[in-house]
Amino acid sequence: MNHTVDKDGTLDLPCSEVIVALCSMLHGPLAKVNQYAFARARIFDLVKDPRVLPHAAAIAQLFLDKFDPATHRADGGRMPTADLDAARAVIKKNFENNVEMEDARVLLNKMLDATDATLKTNAYVADRFALAMRLDPAILGVNEVVGTDVPFGSVFVHGRRFNGFHVRFRDIARGGLRVVLPQSSEQHALESARQYDEAYSLAFAQQLKNKDIPEGGSKAVALVDCPAEAGREEQFETDAEFRHYVMRKSVKAFSDAMLDMLSEHEHVRERIVDYYGEDELIYLGPDENVIPDDINWMIERAHKRGYPIPNAFMSSKPDAGINHKVYGVTSEGVAVFADVALHAAGFTPREPGSPFTVKITGGPDGDVAGNIINILNREYGSNVVIVAIADGTGCAEDPAGLDMAELIRLFQEEKPISHFAPAKLGAAGVLHDAGTADGARARNTMHNRVQCDVFIPAGGRPATVTEANWHEYLLEDGKTPSAPLIVEGANLFFTPAARQSLFEEAGVNIVKDSSANKCGVITSSYEIMASMMLEPEVFIANKEAIVSDTLIRLRELARVEAELLHREGSLNPTDALPLVSQRISEAITRVHDSISDALKLMPADDARRAPLMSLVEEHLPDALLEISRDRIVETVPAPYFDQIIAAALSCKIVYKEGLDYIDSLPDATLASIALSYLESEKQVTRLTELLEASDLAEKDEIAALLSRGGTRAGISLDRK
Repeated sequence: MNHTVDKDGTLDLPCSEVIVALCSMLHGPLAKVNQYAFARARIFDLVKDPRVLPHAAAIAQLFLDKFDPATHRADGGRMPTADLDAARAVIKKNFENNVEMEDARVLLNKMLDATDATLKTNAYVADRFALAMRLDPAILGVNEVVGTDVPFGSVFVHGRRFNGFHVRFRDIARGGLRVVLPQSSEQHALESARQYDEAYSLAFAQQLKNKDIPEGGSKAVALVDCPAEAGREEQFETDAEFRHYVMRKSVKAFSDAMLDMLSEHEHVRERIVDYYGEDELIYLGPDENVIPDDINWMIERAHKRGYPIPNAFMSSKPDAGINHKVYGVTSEGVAVFADVALHAAGFTPREPGSPFTVKITGGPDGDVAGNIINILNREYGSNVVIVAIADGTGCAEDPAGLDMAELIRLFQEEKPISHFAPAKLGAAGVLHDAGTADGARARNTMHNRVQCDVFIPAGGRPATVTEANWHEYLLEDGKTPSAPLIVEGANLFFTPAARQSLFEEAGVNIVKDSSANKCGVITSSYEIMASMMLEPEVFIANKEAIVSDTLIRLRELARVEAELLHREGSLNPTDALPLVSQRISEAITRVHDSISDALKLMPADDARRAPLMSLVEEHLPDALLEISRDRIVETVPAPYFDQIIAAALSCKIVYKEGLDYIDSLPDATLASIALSYLESEKQVTRLTELLEASDLAEKDEIAALLSRGGTRAGISLDRK
């Protein structure tokens, strides 16, 4: 079918949809070229210009021709490269000869590039909810503020009232789905320009955070555009039920479009032309504005659509899963990192009469913030003094400490800070309402203004503190921070440049998000494995034991990294802790990838694989292991199984041996040394047991030396 421009300047629906999708997808990358020339509204003004629209239509026609299964089925399902190149050349020549506006030519060239970069689409799938494109990730670039690594894969989804990006840094990867809900058309335009960067940044942070688990990092960000698209901005701002409807519909459309790209159903596969050529699995999780009803719908939909391992498509399931908010899994890790950081800073938070003060962004009804309030109270009792809390509804401040019983009431009733009872405030306490100009100002500045010992950002938008405004975190003398210790419960609250400036100029110690809040992703990974190995009813029957042992394992994994972080920090006091945190993640990832590559070359029946099974058993919480031990090999896909081994072994080595040892190992021998580590560790254990049974007076000292360096020494001796 030829999708040409009619004489009145209109297009048919398929062609129009492709043009709108391409323009929406490219807003972020083009805004980096010139934020004014390629503002969202101006991009659409450009493409609607009668001098430009026919060329945009030709690009959309090429896109549709490229993926038309009826046309190319005889060619193995793909349009021949020579035909693509020839059509592309004609289109490019036409608009370069006939379009004088430089901005329009830049846009059209980028649309052509995006057509080239699209590797798969559901454009021809019947009854689809949205248009999805699997992309060569290079087309969208990187966010150099946080990283320069090109992702493994990217998907863009365009729906009626939303646009979404899914970014992942490894083939096997997991990360949450975040729904961003701007409150005005102006805010939507700003969020649209940075939407891909947010998805990239969150996925990059997730890649660093996912060091303890088999999956790499990924993230999905869906931006709801109801106000601008529907012309109902006033209703959108005031009608909570309408906003709820739009969000639920957007989540369904996004996830179903993703399933189009992954579905095993023949009626879908026969309508998808695939230039990527490999089956893919996506593991999602809940994030901002995703609710339990969404999770249940997505799992049910994955079953209906024939998705392999449908229960693993979405984590934090209310029944056959571990809901993050209910069990506070992310906050359990944040609390451990805070505890180790407090001790490293000289505090004794559990000793009677040793109070410390805290401020928190994120409300008592929030996942991370609410649970961290509860855990701090559980762990430290009256020693913890929470002097301020800010969330979307307002801000409560009290230098004598907010009433803990009142905060726990709000946490249990899932109410925001605006519901704090004024009668529970101290003489100097104040409750600010974000609905007023002064209240909003107080809420927005609380994280900078209020003095305390520890700041825990457990909510708030990414890049709240940046290289442009970090100095506002300092007191009037311009040198003293409002809190000298920060433990990042929320992702990306501080930009890398802001963290570094606060460390260099004010000595602020920051425990980075990719360390501090990692336990949520670890929990989701355990849930993915449980979905592979257990039927839902088996999980539910054993849920209490599984959750209990998962929490124990989470605290262990948080503590071992927190202790390494501060140990390495004390060895290199001129390095900011976020840099040390990133070095830990990069070291584990380096070892992980090396082991993974070696395992790909190792046959399934290789004798060297047998001892590695112990790593899989060490990785899992005890209760989950006991229930599923006999099913692991038969139910967990072999590539995933190898990633468990790589994750468990790389973490074991890095957490035990430290960064200098890993940095000293050459890439050429890294995998073989890592795979020798287990045997050397067993030798140390055997020698230690012999020592314990001996009568040597110095046996404890010798055993300590063996524990500290015996494993790596054993590897060196074996290699000689």
